[in-house]
Amino acid sequence: MEAILVDCVQKSLRHFMHANAIFLCHRLCAEFPTETNLQLLAGCYLQNNQAYSAYHILKGAQMAQSRYLFAISCFQMDLLSEAETALCPASEPSVEVPNGAAGHYLLGLIYRYTDRRKSAIHHFKQALSMDPLMWAAYEELCILGAAEDATAVFGEAAALCVQKQYLHCSTTSKLQSSAEDCNLVDTSHSVSEDTSPRQLKLMPGLKDVPGNHHGASILGGTSQPINSGLSNISFYNTPSPMATQLSGVAPPPLCRNLQPNGQNMSTVNTDSSPKSSVNSTIQAPRRKFVDEGKLRKISGRLFSDSGPRRSSRLSSDASLNANAAVVSGNGTGNSSKYLGGSKLSSMAFRSMAVRKGQSWANENADEGTRNDVLDDSRLNVTSSTSSSTPTMDAKSYEQEAANFPIGGQTVSGSKVISGASEILTLLRIFGEGCRLAYSYSCQDALDTYMKLPHKHYNTGWVLSQVGKVYFELVDYLEADQAFGLARQIMPYSLEGMDVYSTVLYHLKEDMKLSYLAQELISTDRLAPQSWCAMGNCYSLQKDHETALKNFQRAVQLNPRFAYAHTLCGHEYVALEDFENGIKCYQSALRVDARHYNAWYGLGMVYLRQEKFEFSEHHFRMAFQINQRSSVIMSYLGTALHALKRSEEALMVMDKAILADKKNPLPMYQKANILLSLEKFEEALEVLEELKEYAPRESSVYALMGRIYKRRNMHERAMLHYGISLDLKPSATDAASIKAAIEKLHVPDEMEDNL
Repeated sequence: MEAILVDCVQKSLRHFMHANAIFLCHRLCAEFPTETNLQLLAGCYLQNNQAYSAYHILKGAQMAQSRYLFAISCFQMDLLSEAETALCPASEPSVEVPNGAAGHYLLGLIYRYTDRRKSAIHHFKQALSMDPLMWAAYEELCILGAAEDATAVFGEAAALCVQKQYLHCSTTSKLQSSAEDCNLVDTSHSVSEDTSPRQLKLMPGLKDVPGNHHGASILGGTSQPINSGLSNISFYNTPSPMATQLSGVAPPPLCRNLQPNGQNMSTVNTDSSPKSSVNSTIQAPRRKFVDEGKLRKISGRLFSDSGPRRSSRLSSDASLNANAAVVSGNGTGNSSKYLGGSKLSSMAFRSMAVRKGQSWANENADEGTRNDVLDDSRLNVTSSTSSSTPTMDAKSYEQEAANFPIGGQTVSGSKVISGASEILTLLRIFGEGCRLAYSYSCQDALDTYMKLPHKHYNTGWVLSQVGKVYFELVDYLEADQAFGLARQIMPYSLEGMDVYSTVLYHLKEDMKLSYLAQELISTDRLAPQSWCAMGNCYSLQKDHETALKNFQRAVQLNPRFAYAHTLCGHEYVALEDFENGIKCYQSALRVDARHYNAWYGLGMVYLRQEKFEFSEHHFRMAFQINQRSSVIMSYLGTALHALKRSEEALMVMDKAILADKKNPLPMYQKANILLSLEKFEEALEVLEELKEYAPRESSVYALMGRIYKRRNMHERAMLHYGISLDLKPSATDAASIKAAIEKLHVPDEMEDNL
């Protein structure tokens, strides 16, 4: 009877009949109330997005699998302290973390969200050492800025580990893959960053926890093999929650002690983190805000309608106007081969992005030659890591000749070895591209992704990553094309769509942005990306209050979505509510201390408040994270100039110009600094060069007029003031220019006394 009920429950779960599984599992536990059956019942509730039920069922259980499932329940409910205790009991410090790599990964997430970076890095690395195929752990290391070179992580040692685990487990247990015997064929749950409440309603913003991707059941302690039909299905991807779950009903009593933002107040923070400086620097008394006229003197008033905007690259500031936006880019000389203003054709997607110096026909011929296997000589890897040993004993020959059941299929030992090598070869490219992207080595990241075969490059995930990289390079046209391809291939995917909406915001594509927002809302109205797109749509229409409500909705759906917090901060600043803007930026940094545009947002607020010391500090923090951002360097130089450190500011501006020669902001700011130092000739030289990049920017001509006036060249000053007015500046700038014209013949000494 017990075996039949267990089989019926697992079959119901495979068919996503959660209510039937829960009912039958209750009958099972009533007849056979063992802890193993309780694990199965808790797993049913977890699949049905009822973490609180699993929490009550497993509370106090002692088996390793029970502790792991209980920790999953606590993590979903944001009870991070209890989750940590379940995985690492204080009374038993020597006890092993349950479920091997999956347990260490979950523990790493807990440490990350409780601001213990060093411990998080340790456990992510531990998870990778136990299971080299746990991509999610490597991606977390990239996010934390602590990832090692992918060629080392996914090298020969990793291949030997994978081979040993699969071949050893299959040899010793044949058809039974026990969790205790093999860590790889285990309850290897991975957690994704952008989980919507449709998947995990009870804990908004919680990471998705897919099931055992190796085909072993995680619902009971026996880890019974199940059909391959379940092995490839995300373990907690469930249908939409019931309407009652979306209501405003208060959570069960056990949820009353939820801690905001996942902070573990009972644990001492032993890891140094830059986010601590955020709270410490805002305690100084607030000085009066800068009025708009004075602020324009600080920032150069180069951008007529943009404050600190919403990009991860902060790059709306790099475009002076619609005419100058076309020359955006980072001046690196690389462009995606499918761009250049041309529309999408019916050709294969990758044919528009052929690798440098290699034609589509040549690539296809190369693909045929190596029979869809990566060119190992090009990637500097060996085709089989088993050749690293000079001789192979009889056991190795037996393993290569034997057949092993893996993932519901029978695979020969030689295919296991070659398959492990091929998988790790791919992961080396993906890992290196991901590491370079998170370290903002954007050009290198693009070159790395271009090494992927067509069938992998032309997937939604890769094209979304490519779009993000182009976005960081301030190349919006390329980013638009890459994200557009990703949408065509995977219209159901929300990966990177928040960034895509920001790309369209900067391109002022209001129709495309509106369409994208409506499409995303219809796809998943419980995803934060959907509401970020909707908020960007309203923000483009200057409806900042409605935009703020949409961004707040995104934060409500996923409190760990750092970008949504930053977008809220941008809207508060646009509404000149600096206090709430600062709070939103700090919330973003509590989620992700390396979210550099939140540091930038704080720097911009303090710059507007004339708190130049604080402004410099926060711009430097942003610069330490992204040392290739021309915009960050420009505003860092502005803050230094305000602190009367003009020579240092000029050095920073020169670096900003070299970082992105097509970004006009640092050139304009450099001219301002030179003007203040009365180096008129040098300032005019810089502005003459700037006119080539931004020929229709009124601020450039207005500044030239000021310089000519200081040199008592009134006719030239009048000429440039007139050109500036002809270029239709904003109403405020126009008034300033007219006032300057009226004072044109007034001596500087008298003007200063006015």
